[in-house]
This record gives sequence, structure tokens and C-alpha cells, in this order.
Amino acid sequence: MVLSRYTLRNINTDFVSVPHEDTFDLPEKVLQFGTGVLLRGLPDYFINKANQTGVFNGRIVLVKSTDQGSLSPFDKQDGLYTLCVRGFMNAEKVEENSIISSISRVLSASSEWLQVLECAHNQHLKIIISNTTEVGIQLVNDDIRGNPPKSFPGKLLAFLYERFKAFDGSSLSGMVIIPTELISDNGKKLESIVLELAHLNGLEDGFINWVEEHNLFCNSLVDRIVPGKPDTRVQSVIEDQLGYSDTLLTISEVYRLWAIEGNEQVKKILSFAQADEGIIIEPDINIYRELKLHLLNGTHTLSCGLAFLAGCATVSQAMDDELVFSYIVNLMLNEIAPSIPSDVGLPAARDFGNKVLDRFRNPHISHRWINITMQYSSKMKARCIPVLLKHYRTNGTVPEFFALGFAAYLHFMKPVEKRDGQYYGRINGESYLIQDDEAEVFYKRWAELTSDIVVQEVLRDTYWEVNLHELPGFEDAVIENLNFIMNRGIRMTIARLPFEKGSHPPANKNHNSEN
Repeated sequence: MVLSRYTLRNINTDFVSVPHEDTFDLPEKVLQFGTGVLLRGLPDYFINKANQTGVFNGRIVLVKSTDQGSLSPFDKQDGLYTLCVRGFMNAEKVEENSIISSISRVLSASSEWLQVLECAHNQHLKIIISNTTEVGIQLVNDDIRGNPPKSFPGKLLAFLYERFKAFDGSSLSGMVIIPTELISDNGKKLESIVLELAHLNGLEDGFINWVEEHNLFCNSLVDRIVPGKPDTRVQSVIEDQLGYSDTLLTISEVYRLWAIEGNEQVKKILSFAQADEGIIIEPDINIYRELKLHLLNGTHTLSCGLAFLAGCATVSQAMDDELVFSYIVNLMLNEIAPSIPSDVGLPAARDFGNKVLDRFRNPHISHRWINITMQYSSKMKARCIPVLLKHYRTNGTVPEFFALGFAAYLHFMKPVEKRDGQYYGRINGESYLIQDDEAEVFYKRWAELTSDIVVQEVLRDTYWEVNLHELPGFEDAVIENLNFIMNRGIRMTIARLPFEKGSHPPANKNHNSEN
């Protein structure tokens, strides 16, 4: 039996929470750019929870912005999917299964753009959510009359312009716009790009004033590990218990946070926030952003290439690997925590870091390192470089664990093959896909330069918006680590690190993945 609206009546509710039938009649109140697992595991989950308690009473129109992947699973399952929450809360084991019914339909921007624009005429629609990765919120000289515009900001501007015309610029027709992309001040940055695009497209002053005065762009932060679909074995076990098959079945951890910067008007419109304590709406969310961005995501970024090259497929496997675990702990608590570029305070940072380590250990979350390497370069820039600069301002010395993490990044970003427009690295004779907008640049560098010169070129690159070559000793440390990785392997390179007394891991742990 396949999960769908019409098979709900046959599902055993002892194992899963099933939505009320009247949920399917709720009006569409949210437009969401992005169909990925993070959104399905957090905002869509929160809205579903609110609907089931009669708080929000609205559904979501999903817009698939790219041509990758298929919409057929959503269509076949009437937008339904199962969210399986696994982990621990207050030392108690948590296993919850919920059929999420907050999605009303999914539209393809490339083939159904006119239907997306039709949503602008819906008076009930008040909220726009997005997650287009860190590279999605960038200024592109886009023509909003395209079908569709190329960029996400271009698509958003076209939608807002359609809404402005549909409601004659009414003050009541403005939207609450909440990007969840993990960049600093994501709401304000998106607003500035939209306004600049409006000028580039020659749109009238009345519209620009309407955007500025009656639309609320909110900075936000999402924090939940949502690895998505489990492996075949785990999926089969879960589906046998549930009694149906679900192509969109999604695993998530228990912890959840959606911090939104907003005022009382935002709180009123986002009434679904009442349904879960994981939603925080406050005038300033910077402390949540800084802790999550650097301690969780920054640790992920500096560890992903290293752990992958060391033979750990998932985060939880790395936590069971004494060598890689020691690296992660020392990196997070001794280098990143003291160097978060805001006044968080070391005790608060380390307390948060220890909670993150507990989340990393969750055996139910199969969070694959190779997936974390997606857009590796932009993540390194946003999540890690500010920490590096703060460390130098405070200490003036080389952060050894950071330097190795950066060297592992360079080694991972060594394409050895270009195939069908994609770039592949290789470890132990096996190829892996490098999904990074800078892959072509690295392909050319590694093909033409020695490892030492590659390091020098990368550190001098204006991509970072700062000359990393000028940081005393950093270039030499990265070169030394990179060459040691290439000659002796990643595990022996990790074992050379200056671990704190009593915490130095063994150099010769029995492991069959070396490079």
C-alpha cells in the first residue's frame, strides 16, 4: 500500500499520527521555494503540527526551483510524507512517526511558472519561506519577465510584482518573507537584492515603496539535523511497521529550532509558532545564529572532508571512531568555541557545543558526510572563515585543528575526472562526486599546479574577501598538512595534532579506509 490521501483510512494509527480529513480543505497560506528535507523536517513539520491542533489552519504550496529530481513522489502521495523523529530528549528515548499533510501541491518553476504567479492572487497567502542553499541568495542581473526568472531573488521579485498588481498595491497584501538559507542576516540581504533587482528591471516607484513599507523580510535560523531518507534496510523496517510504502519518508532528530527575527505583527501572522516551543520569534536572534552557524555547521564543514577521507560515511560513525571523534571534540570546544565572532561567552559556547556533540552521537541519524560536502567552498567561507579571523585577532597563532580541516578541504576538492559536466575526486580507487560551484576552478588548479602552489593560490583568492595568505603561519601549516595527507594518509595526519594531555588518540587504530 502506497501512502496517499485515499489510503489513510487503512493505516494503523498505533504506529503513526494520521492527519484529520478536514486538513485537506484548508486554504493555501504559505508559498515555499524549496522541496528539500530540511524544510520538510522543520517548517512544514511545525505548520502540520499547528494545523492538527487547530492553530494555523493553512497549507503550503511548494515551488521546485531547479530541474533536479522529480515531483512524481509528491504527486503520487498527494503531498503526504512520513516524518520519523528519532533520538533522545531529557535522557528519554523518542520515536515518533507523523504523516505530514501541510503540503497542498508542488509546482515546478521551470514548467508551471504561470501557476506559481497565480498564487499571488490568493488573498489567504501571507507567508513566503525559502531554502535555496547559501548560493541561492545572490544578486544576478535577472529579467523578472522570464518564464521563469533565473535566480531565486528574481523569482521572488516577479511574484511580489504580480501580487502588487493583483491587489492594486494594498497595504494589506504585503507578505512575511522568511529565508532559511544559512547566511548572516539572510532576510535583510534578500530584501536588498530584491530592491536592487527592482531598480535594474525599471519597476515603478510605487511598487518599490510597497515592497519596503508593507512586506516584512525576516532574518531566520533553522537548526535540525534532517538527513532525509534512511538506507534501504532501515526504510524497510519502518515501512513494515507502518504498513505502507513512502518514497518521501524522512528521518529527523528530536532537537528543533526555528528562530525568526520579528515583531508582534510577524507573531500574529506566523500563528503556527504557538504550536511548538522550538519556534522562537524575537527582535534579535543573533546569539542563536552564531552558536549554530559556527559550532554545529562550522564543525560539520571543517570535519566533513576529513571524516570522509578517513573512511567515516556518517557523522555518527565518526563519533564512534576514536581518532576522528578526538579531532571533532578538540576542534569544536578548543578552537571554534573560543573564537565565535560575537560576544557569546565561552561557557555558553561550550555548553551548546556539548549538546551538539550529543546530537552528533544520535545512532538513529544517518547524516552522510558526503552530503555535508555539498557547496563545500561557500560553507567554508560563511561558517568557518569568520572563526579563523577571530582566532587570529585573539591569539595571533595558527589554529592547528582548523588548519588540518582546511587542508582536508583542499584534498577533497581535488577533481581527477570530469564526466558529463561533473567533477569527481577519488579515494581508495573509488570515485566521489564534488558538488561545489568552485569545482571547475579546483580542477584547473590541481591539473596545472603543485600542491604548495594550490594552497597559495587558494589562500590568495579574492573569493574569501580577505587575504588568508597574510595570516601568520597559516599557509605553511596548511601546506604541511596537505602534503602529509597526500604522502602518509589522513589518519596519520590527524594523529600528529597537538591533542590536549590525556586525549591524544592512537595513531594506528585498525581501519581499512586510508588514502
